[in-house]
Amino acid sequence: MTQAVLHPDGRLLLAGQAFRAVLGRGGVRADKQEGDGATPAGQLPLRRVLYRADRIRPPETVVPLEPIGPADGWCDDPTHPDYNRPVTLPHPASHEALWRADGVYDIVGVLGWNDAPPQASRGSAIFLHVARPDRAPTEGCIALPVAELLAVLRAGLSAIVVLER
Repeated sequence: MTQAVLHPDGRLLLAGQAFRAVLGRGGVRADKQEGDGATPAGQLPLRRVLYRADRIRPPETVVPLEPIGPADGWCDDPTHPDYNRPVTLPHPASHEALWRADGVYDIVGVLGWNDAPPQASRGSAIFLHVARPDRAPTEGCIALPVAELLAVLRAGLSAIVVLER
């Protein structure tokens, strides 16, 4: 199991290799709040990896692996008891659909942020996922092009230490 170090400029260092990650539009913050667009600073364990089995083969990873289905979502409503937890769609509270047309969630590494237990408004749905083709900033997640994301998972990624400075 291997830990990566992510610098605020997007340099992701893992097992002697450097990758260029995309971070949240709000930069990196230790005081992450829901909706601020920031990537949280700290140690983020990789809890599990989700993937679109209709689009890609199961990625190699050292953490549990599960396919995503059309009814899979993630609650991002800080007032709901399901906040920062996977949900089945339709869901009555605000949520993200994990089954997306754009391919960004074809591979989703669920990162351990504000999940043990979730605290209202501390941030939700912090994932390691596929970067958009234009490498646009995320809403707080960490993104890599698909080939690099697969390489990072194959290298045995178990956690990302996100540095604030």
